[in-house]
Order: sequence, then structure tokens, then C-alpha cells
Amino acid sequence: MYSFIYNAGKLAWLKGEVQPLLDALRVALVTAEYVANKDSHQVFADISHEVVGTGYSAGGQLLSGVVLTQDDANDRAVLQANSPLWAVGAFTARAALLYKDSGNPATSPLLAYMNFGADHTVSGEDFNLEWSPEGVLYLGE
Repeated sequence: MYSFIYNAGKLAWLKGEVQPLLDALRVALVTAEYVANKDSHQVFADISHEVVGTGYSAGGQLLSGVVLTQDDANDRAVLQANSPLWAVGAFTARAALLYKDSGNPATSPLLAYMNFGADHTVSGEDFNLEWSPEGVLYLGE
């Protein structure tokens, strides 16, 4: 799985504009047509090709169960959360985007991009986005 943290997201974290335990963090799904750009894509309004289909609502899902931990064995801080579930879906997704929802797509900073490596299609079944055992994302050396 190819992933990165958007540059605007890095700046938002460093400026203290993202507070994972307080902010509304959302996970949106996009199709293979979305060409991620960590430099020029800064806010949710900059993305294109969000998934459309049964069981999926525009803007994605609110991230729940957010926990921050310190992992001394691996020298990093970790953001973990519950795996989002889209029930009885009918759509195709290639990647997930994590962003802070400010209530306005033009001011909602993009945080991270996670490409699945291949299309994932559901047709009348659940789509469960399983996070890595290492967490949704982490800050390390």
C-alpha cells in the first residue's frame, strides 16, 4: 500500500491546527482516477473522483475511537482508530484520504493518502477499511 502525508497536512500538524482527539477527522474514498499530489492538493476541495455509490456518502466517514500512543520500541508516536465500515455498499475504491473536516471543503486540510494498490469493489456487501496494525499513521524517525 502506497501512502504519504500531504505537505499541507504536515504544516497543519506542526502549527497545531490539527488536534486528533478534538477535531472531526474524516476518511473519504476515491477512485483510481484520482491522481494524488502531495504538493498542490491542500484541502478537501482540491480532490476529485470521490467514490459515488450505494452505501457511501460524500465526504466519507467520521473517524471514531481515535487514540494517540507512544511506541518506544519503534521510536514513534502513533494515531490509531477504529476501522471504518461502509455497510452493504456498491462501489469501487482505490484509495482513502484522511482529512480534518472544518465544515467547509475549502478549509478542510488534507492529512494523509493511502492507496490500496488495486481497486476494491463491493456489490451489496460491507466495505471494511482495515488499518495497518502499526496504526492509521505515525510520526517516527
